Order: sequence, then structure tokens, then C-alpha cells
Amino acid sequence: MSFKFQSFDFLNLDSIFNEDELLVRRTARDFVEDNIIPIIEECFRTGRFPRELVRKMGELGFFGANLEGYGCAGMSNVEYGLVMQELERGDSGLRSFASVQSGLVMYPIYTFGSDEQKDTWLPALAAGEKIGCFGLTEPGFGSNPGGMTTTAHRSGDEYILNGEKMWITSGNIADVAVIWARVDDEDGRVRGFLVETDRPGFRADEVHGKWSLRASVTSGLSLQDVHIPAKNLLPGTGGLKSPLMCLNQARYGISWGAIGAAMACYDTALQYAKMRKQFRGQPIASHQLIQEKLVWMASEISKGQLLSLHVGRLKDAGTMGHEHISMAKRNNVWMALECARIARDILGANGITEDYPIMRHMMNLESVKTYEGTHDIHALILGQHLTGIAAY
Repeated sequence: MSFKFQSFDFLNLDSIFNEDELLVRRTARDFVEDNIIPIIEECFRTGRFPRELVRKMGELGFFGANLEGYGCAGMSNVEYGLVMQELERGDSGLRSFASVQSGLVMYPIYTFGSDEQKDTWLPALAAGEKIGCFGLTEPGFGSNPGGMTTTAHRSGDEYILNGEKMWITSGNIADVAVIWARVDDEDGRVRGFLVETDRPGFRADEVHGKWSLRASVTSGLSLQDVHIPAKNLLPGTGGLKSPLMCLNQARYGISWGAIGAAMACYDTALQYAKMRKQFRGQPIASHQLIQEKLVWMASEISKGQLLSLHVGRLKDAGTMGHEHISMAKRNNVWMALECARIARDILGANGITEDYPIMRHMMNLESVKTYEGTHDIHALILGQHLTGIAAY
């Protein structure tokens, strides 16, 4: 059996959200309840991305939600975070899709693109009429993007791209790829390029056999002498700072999304514990061991909410640093994964079945803990900020 989500707001944060923020959350929550929850277990079981939801998400303004103009919703960063929270309460795969479309495809076009590139791509991406992917990670270089081997060679009014990318969300269904490559006539400086995926020499191969993010498309990309017009260069890019700025946008959304997954696991465990009777016909929620687990989850989720909310307020004020995002992403994903494990423990054997969302969230969060900067890499980022010494 499944339980209808009962919400979670131990600290009465609703009292400090403004009307727009509450409306955005309610809209996203209704979308998740009506469209994702009824189908997500089937999607996860069969490894199917629910592409039929993309246009609906676009109509609701979920893509590029915190960008201005070009058909984007112009939400605050807190409002955008609440959308990510609700999407991941549904499933990490749907939030991942929205994060990539928004923070890793639309954001670089918006921030580094030409007027022509913005006019061409942003309205279609915002509406969900076009899908994008982000090609930074390579088979041999994950946490160290500085080792990138993908190259771009200038030839007249064209660039010729060669290389491989790996673990690319939406790669097989994308219309355009934001590809990061070293430009050989700029002393190997990293630049961003818009690559239409129907160009000769571009190939996307879906990754199969995943036990995590099964309702999401993950791909490997191959570029073999892919010719693109010189105008497809994102003119504002230069060096690794550019893709890292994009990753910060996605990591921020992840910190909120993880809260949603944790809330789903906690709420399921709470409702189950009050229903499940054991030992003298009493609900297991009456036992001290179970109450301690529920208290731990409620406390950590509340702290995670405060952390992301404050980072969101800093982001809206223009005073947020990348180290703030690292702390929020690292803490909240760890917290959510622990909540999933504790919730599974409360449900016992039932916790491993698809009748409940816990094991699905747990497996998804194992990937979220790794991508967009691993748990340990974010520790090193924070360590460098605290000590002034880089340990990597």
C-alpha cells in the first residue's frame, strides 16, 4: 500500500514563506501528486523516463524558472528551490532532468550566449519543446574536469570537435548539447559550444543496467569530427570557471531536491509506524527505538530546510558563495540518504518493495551523492575555504 504525502514543516517555515513561494510550492506539489506519483514506480521498474511530462513541466514554468525573459518564469531562487524539492519528492530522475535543462543548459546559454543563441534556444527549452544536455564529465575525468581531453579545432568559419563524454543526463533525447572542449588555437583554453545532436559524427549511447536513477536517461556521448559553425561557440565562456558556474546552479537545486526525497521517506515511515502493529497489538510508533529514528529524521530534515532556505536567500541577495552551495549539497544529500536508510529500517522487509518509495529514493540518492561533486570533493572544497589550503 502507499500513503498520501502529509507534508512536513516542524519549524513552521510556512509562516516565513511569502505568498508567491507558497503558491509555487503548492503548484509543484499538485503536479507531483497528480502526474508523477501515479506512474513513477512503473517508470523506475521498467527504466522508462516519462517524457510525456516534459511539456507539462514547461507549461508550469519549471525549466529555467529563476531566469528572466525568453519565456522563463522569473522565479526567485527560493521559489526555484521549492520546485526542485517537490520534483525530487516525486523522483530524483525528474528533478535531475529539470536541473540539467535549467542549470546546465539554459543557464550557460543565458549567461554566456549570444543574443541569437538566446533567442533561438531559450524559449523552446523553457517550454519543453526542445531538450538539452550538458557534456563536461569524461570517461577518464570525473572529479577532475581539468583533465579534459575533448578538443575543438578552428577551421575557417567552423569548429571541429572530437572527444567523449560520460554520465550525461538526457543525452539520448537531447536536441542540443552544451559541450565543453579545449580549443587548440587558444592554448587549450576550455570553451563551451552548442552542438545540435543531429550533426554527423555526434552519437549518444544510453547507459543500461543502472540500479539508480532508472526513470532518467543517462548517456555516453561520442564526437568524431563534428563540424559546427563558429557562431555555435558560447562567446562568454573561457576557462573552467564557466562550467563550474553552471554546476553551482545545479548543485543549489540538488540541495533542495534532497530535502524532498528525505521528506518522502520520513512521511512514509511515520505513517507506517503508526499503522503497523507489533508486540501486544501496539503500533510500532509507540516504541522508543522507532521514536528515536523518527526524531533523528525530523531534526535533520529541519536543519536541511534551514540551510537551503538561508542559502537561497543569500543567492537572491547576491551574497552567496560557492562554498555555501557545497555545504548545502553535501549535507542535505547525506541527510536524505540516511533518512532513506532509517526509513527502510522502520518498514522492515516492506521497505524493499515498490509498494513504498523508500528503496527507490535510496538507490537514486546513491547517485545524487556522487554527481555534481561527490560528498568527499565537496568536503575538500569546504576544507580549502576554511584553511586556505587546497588538498586536491
